[in-house]
Amino acid sequence: MSDRRGQSILRLKAVSLQASVGSDFLLHNISWELKQGSKVAVVGASGAGKTSLLRLLNRLASPTKGKIFIRDLPAKRLTTTQLRRQIVLAPQEPKLLGMKVIDALGYPLRLQKLPESEIRQRIETWVNLIRIPDEWFDKTELQLSLGQRQLVGIARSLVMQPEVLLLDEPTSALDIGTATHVFSVLGKLNQSQNLTIVMVNHQLELLVDFCDRILFLNEGRLEEDLPANDTNWDKLRQKILRSHSEQEQEWS
Repeated sequence: MSDRRGQSILRLKAVSLQASVGSDFLLHNISWELKQGSKVAVVGASGAGKTSLLRLLNRLASPTKGKIFIRDLPAKRLTTTQLRRQIVLAPQEPKLLGMKVIDALGYPLRLQKLPESEIRQRIETWVNLIRIPDEWFDKTELQLSLGQRQLVGIARSLVMQPEVLLLDEPTSALDIGTATHVFSVLGKLNQSQNLTIVMVNHQLELLVDFCDRILFLNEGRLEEDLPANDTNWDKLRQKILRSHSEQEQEWS
């Protein structure tokens, strides 16, 4: 991973995202810059647009309005394959596409036609770091719990050695000990390999000592972008709860 810590790696300029023609906007007029080597948490109530933002960054969705830049180059100039080798998304509920765990871990690397020796080495490295036991290797998606699939999904993303790792509620189904270990691994990678991390996570207690910036989304709008050390976590929690309560009232 390149040593460009602090430089702009992703930039959104007045970006909006509409679910479909004539529907409501999921994201509204967001301008934001992601610095390489940063660890960013995206927080907000359900439906605030957090997952939609990650999907935009990974080009699982394209902006209805506005532009996205990667190192000042319009993102649309990159092919989807080129972009997703640099910016990898680990979804909240990973799918193994009917494969066994060991095959799913190597699948993205085989698409890149990497040598089998390198594929085996990368898999061994990351399953050891993430602590995926050998007995999972021959299991399929249906034989794994959601938490187990989340660990496999994180390992599969790291196997690709991305510059930017997008994580959507990566520890929602993990026990606190396993979640803490995953955060420790990610923190060490951020320091040693300059891995840039953008994480959606509702477990604020795990973010306090991990992230350096906090994005607060509310109804598709970026309301706050603050350094983590300037964040009042109790106040932030109350804002999220209040936003969630207001949305529940609207839905009812």
